[in-house]
Amino acid sequence: MTTAHGKVFASGLALLLTAAASAVGAGPASAAGSTVQLPVLASQLDADADCAAGSDRRATDVPWEQVSLQLSRTWPFASGTGVTVGVVDTGVSSSAPALKGRVTAVGDAGTDCVGHGTFVAGLIGAAVEDGVRFAGVAQQARILAVRGSDARGKVTADQVADGIRAAVDGGAEVVTVSAALGGDTAALRSAVALAAKKDVLVVAAAVPDAPSTATSATDSPPARDYYPAADDGVLSVLDVDVSGKRPTGAYTTSSAAISAPGDGVVGIGPKKAGHYIGSGASLAAGFVAGAAALVRSVHPDLTAAQTATLLRTSAYPADVPRLDPYAAVTSVLTGTVAAPARGDAGTPVHLPADKAAGPLRRALWPASAGLAVIIAVVWLGLILPRGRRLGWRPSTRPEGTAGPEGAESPVPVGTGAQGTSES
Repeated sequence: MTTAHGKVFASGLALLLTAAASAVGAGPASAAGSTVQLPVLASQLDADADCAAGSDRRATDVPWEQVSLQLSRTWPFASGTGVTVGVVDTGVSSSAPALKGRVTAVGDAGTDCVGHGTFVAGLIGAAVEDGVRFAGVAQQARILAVRGSDARGKVTADQVADGIRAAVDGGAEVVTVSAALGGDTAALRSAVALAAKKDVLVVAAAVPDAPSTATSATDSPPARDYYPAADDGVLSVLDVDVSGKRPTGAYTTSSAAISAPGDGVVGIGPKKAGHYIGSGASLAAGFVAGAAALVRSVHPDLTAAQTATLLRTSAYPADVPRLDPYAAVTSVLTGTVAAPARGDAGTPVHLPADKAAGPLRRALWPASAGLAVIIAVVWLGLILPRGRRLGWRPSTRPEGTAGPEGAESPVPVGTGAQGTSES
């Protein structure tokens, strides 16, 4: 694993960056890092509500979540090239400018009335546009749009299960599922098992998005499992805010494997080049799916389960480990990494040493050499005069002086004067 010093340093750096970003992520409808007021994303529409028209407002500053995840450090090492991420949601608009040319749709999933699926897809792979510093985690990854709900965003277990199967059959290597259902079904378990069999990593929201009526932490429902996140082999994701804490009134669970930004994050809409702001574990799952795409692009020999293990073991230490794409992507793997996405930790992943260790060691070599020269000069300054006085013979004890009890003297007993007279 990374050295303890390196991990502590990285965690401290992340906290400093996060603290700096916290001053600019004020309101739930404000773009983090900007004074621009963005429209709030909906995850479901009423039957008589108009489809999302897209946003005319653009977030021009770096969102806090990109700072927290250190994406600018990660992108020189990986971009998600060659990896397809399936988005099981409300659909993904193939006309979204930031995803242009990289969306393939199953059925009618290339349209997105709600906009939620497009938002998640943007967190995964939106490209940088002129005048905008927001970008997805894996900007070269391809998106496979799969409908996991009806056109208005209403979800059933069968729709989600069918969506997972369609994403697997469509060639996705990573699949993110936004829905978090209160009950498990045979169809969900079967779909997850198919993904595991085909070596596809399923990433899912560990809990439903926070209820809009919550006003305090006491409004949080009791902790419980939600599905498919709680199924074996699924990497379950919790959402955290800019301070690394759960949002007010959020649903809770004890089975989450990893956490990621998900409260007040910036994303794209299904139309136009503007941005929305949204919250929820479904969005956090998008960030983790993007990181999984980065890992699978630079470590193509890793299995889905090994990818999940790497993401967890390289995460920042916390009650629920916090996603660290940089550490995951730059890991140097040795031996075999084999462990399920949930449950026992399994065989540990060997992560890289501190990136600063090499330059630091190189900088220390001249200093060490200089110190050695100083020590040698001092030593010679003490030894040479004494050696001349003794005629370069070892020092001896005066006659009759005993050595250690029971030990023989290692040198002939004599006096310095005798030694000198013989020379």
